Amino acid sequence: MTQRLDYNAVAPAGMKALGGVYGYIMQSGLPKELVTLVFLRVSQINGCAYCIDLHSRDLLKDGLAIEKLVLVPAWREGGALFDETERAALAWAETVTRVAQTGVPDADYEAAAAVFDPKTLADLTIAIGLMNLYNRMAIGFRAPPAAAKQTSTSPR
Repeated sequence: MTQRLDYNAVAPAGMKALGGVYGYIMQSGLPKELVTLVFLRVSQINGCAYCIDLHSRDLLKDGLAIEKLVLVPAWREGGALFDETERAALAWAETVTRVAQTGVPDADYEAAAAVFDPKTLADLTIAIGLMNLYNRMAIGFRAPPAAAKQTSTSPR
């Protein structure tokens, strides 16, 4: 895969603005691991190799068990590995990310609202929207994942 465009270099002010939204999310009170799990799940849904690689590495670096990481795509079958808050956040991330297919049904909203207070749910939705935007940037401009860069330069 060849990168089409370095969006960080050609639109630094726009990327800085997105960084401001990221900063807001990180100070919002949402737990970092929860945000990163949501970022990973959104990226998996969208098929963003760059972001899947980035967020998987972040989670592992921050101490997430590999058993939990590999089950993120099948979190519903992960049993006790995912707590109630994580399950609610991942379900909300899936329905909001797939908005064109789901229309975000009332039942999905009610399930999320039963776990999150209004501000937390709004902040979580901002995080989901931001990751969807970052995914579109990385996919649209073919940002190469770190793993692919390492593989292409290392001898077999």
